[in-house]
Amino acid sequence: MAEQPVEIIWQPSDARIQASRLYDYMQWLARERGLTFDDYESLWQWSVEHLEDFWASIWSYFDVRQHAPYTRVLDQPVMPGARWFDGAQLNFAEQAFRFHRDGEAAQRPAIMSRSELRGLETMSWAELERQVASFAHALRDMGVVSGDRVVSYLPNVPEAIVAFLACASLGAIWSSCSPDMGSNSVLDRFRQIEPKVLIAVDGYRYGGRDHDRRAVVAELRASLPTLEQLIVLPYLEPEARFENAHDWHALVAHDVALSFTPVAFDHPLWVVYSSGTTGMPKPIVHGHGGALLETLKGHALQLDLGEHDRFMWFSTTGWIMWNSQIGGLLVGATVCIYDGNPGYPDLATLWRFAEETQMTFFGAGAAYFTGCRKAGLVPRECADLHHLRSVGSTGSPLPGDAYRWIMDAVGDVMIAAISGGTDIAAAFVGSCPIKPVVVGEMQARGLGIAVYAFDDDGQVLDDAVGELVVTRPMPSMPLYFWNDTDGSRLHGSYFDTYPGIWRHGDWIRITPRGGAVIYGRSDTTINRHGVRMGSGEIYAVVEGQFDAIRDSLIVDLEYLGRASWLALFVVMAEGVSLDDTLRAEIRDAIRRQLSPRHTPDEIVAVEAVPRTLTGKKMELPIKKLLLGMDEENAVSRDAMANPDSLAFFRNYRPAVA
Repeated sequence: MAEQPVEIIWQPSDARIQASRLYDYMQWLARERGLTFDDYESLWQWSVEHLEDFWASIWSYFDVRQHAPYTRVLDQPVMPGARWFDGAQLNFAEQAFRFHRDGEAAQRPAIMSRSELRGLETMSWAELERQVASFAHALRDMGVVSGDRVVSYLPNVPEAIVAFLACASLGAIWSSCSPDMGSNSVLDRFRQIEPKVLIAVDGYRYGGRDHDRRAVVAELRASLPTLEQLIVLPYLEPEARFENAHDWHALVAHDVALSFTPVAFDHPLWVVYSSGTTGMPKPIVHGHGGALLETLKGHALQLDLGEHDRFMWFSTTGWIMWNSQIGGLLVGATVCIYDGNPGYPDLATLWRFAEETQMTFFGAGAAYFTGCRKAGLVPRECADLHHLRSVGSTGSPLPGDAYRWIMDAVGDVMIAAISGGTDIAAAFVGSCPIKPVVVGEMQARGLGIAVYAFDDDGQVLDDAVGELVVTRPMPSMPLYFWNDTDGSRLHGSYFDTYPGIWRHGDWIRITPRGGAVIYGRSDTTINRHGVRMGSGEIYAVVEGQFDAIRDSLIVDLEYLGRASWLALFVVMAEGVSLDDTLRAEIRDAIRRQLSPRHTPDEIVAVEAVPRTLTGKKMELPIKKLLLGMDEENAVSRDAMANPDSLAFFRNYRPAVA
């Protein structure tokens, strides 16, 4: 396509460039490796063409703490199945504490937090280490050993970080769901990995309303047959207790030294979940080493974070950005976490939190910034933001107007728009502190990540929209899916379209500047505010629990920065009509059992759901049709069992606000 005019909205000063971690790394390469690069693009090109040299340099530059050295960086550059850093013994949690264990540094803040239930709290590195050591000791006394699964039903509070680091220090495997998720969603995830320990809260507060979760916790406990121990954090009610459960506060009261269990580079660190279009959520396993290296590289070199930063990426514990938030500790930054509704009592809540923590990096989902802009909010007028250096955005494409709003209403900051995935616990494309920011565009492809746009024939597209692919392995790609013994589910999720090439399921365009524009999902996974859920999970509630509904089809119409619009089409049972009462009941069931983020914006009755000759719901073709693709290219009528069902969708127009 012809080059379009670009609007540069931010340009790093020479001082900002020379103070950046990326600039320091480039100087290190010149000094230690004899490698010089004129610009970021030449550095990126080297990083993907010389994978082993690049990742070895990351290991050395960050001086990764190891208990045994690696014998080779990469056995074979194949996907799936690449093996990284054979022989290495390390521990993810150990990296977090290595620079703040003694003297004055130990008293610096590690975590600053606030919630709707608690005021501003600060936890020093020394106190974080003490609590992690104590909780790890308690887990060890419960019989938790390397490889056991410890699962969390906690909100975004310091205790969740303590629990994760303690778990990781033992080599146990962590997995987390947010307490706003209903029991069905949580059990669909946790049952698959057979946990030994559950850590949960009694309830939480969101938007000024209290949500008692004791009944859900009891259901989880009763429905997880491998569970041996329940640990309860009294959060909503300080006196809340469960029978035959451990009290959190008693478990962080021990006075013991913190130690770390050395594990292999590919030892499982956590299980995270990314739903496909059908079936159970995918339990994705990431390793200690891959998550460690990718986070060090991404946070320090791409986001430009270091020990003098105060870093927030607003998230729940059920989103991969919570894991990313913890990653700030690996580069010595103070992490700033908020639990609650970011719009309560008003949209200035997080900006006031930024002021009181002297935040330097403010991250959130794109929808949050769009909401602030539409509300006419001017954050710099309601909070002192002079410490702020960067604003991060992810979860969905950030529209151009939001870029301009950030510069006008927030201040002179690097706009660190990123796009990655739960699947890799990293960003494919994102920010670069030595490049200008162009409106509507992410600045760069991540170092060491061979990202391209492919056409249907597997050819690289130049400045045109295609499938986001990665052509060379990354250390943080999934080790495997839990219980996917033959690897077929992993292969089918990423490698069935282009053999040996990772296809992520996003539309992307790589610009002539080496930047990127994401155009939304190319498959039918529902990505709402950064949290992904498969349509099958929603069908299980809608069709499984409502006798009045015979069939259904759900489509997310997010595309090119437009706000997500979730439309649910339902086929009613004979003699039953769709009314507002039933609509409310459907939304309430999805909200309670799955996620409030996945409640439909619109529920519409249709005569029939379009299906293929083999009976599959035609989610992706209908999505393409509703997004404006002509019918001939969007739908193959010859492959349909009921082509007459297209009549409704041909004329349907979503009531997007």
